[in-house]
Amino acid sequence: MPSQLSVHVVHRGEMRVSAVAGDHTVEMDYPMGGGDRSALTPLQLLLASLAGCSGNTMALLLRRHNQKVSGVEVSALASRRDEHPTVLTDIALEFTVRGTGLDEAIVRRSLVIAEENLCPVWAMLKEGTPIVATVTLVEE
Repeated sequence: MPSQLSVHVVHRGEMRVSAVAGDHTVEMDYPMGGGDRSALTPLQLLLASLAGCSGNTMALLLRRHNQKVSGVEVSALASRRDEHPTVLTDIALEFTVRGTGLDEAIVRRSLVIAEENLCPVWAMLKEGTPIVATVTLVEE
């Protein structure tokens, strides 16, 4: 039986909302008229979800393959269409894997597994948005 996820969103005025899931709250905002925003936009949060999911998956896989990883970082950059709906038209993920004696083949294979099999956010987005991933190894 499939599991269910639940989030409750409350409008807080202008373009601000609070998303609540259990004991956790995330604020989102969207600047109107060039004003400052007080939080990430929903699309930035979507990119953060992709970067977080794929980065965690990479770290998990590398640990399982006994790689001496001291850190995994993911930078996500997306282009957005100007016309409404202002969807993301492409995404670039830049992975930086830091560690000692890293095996490049294992790191690259872990990236493929993260994309093709394990990261649900990547799986959902890649059908409608091209995602290109690169990886840089940093020996420490």
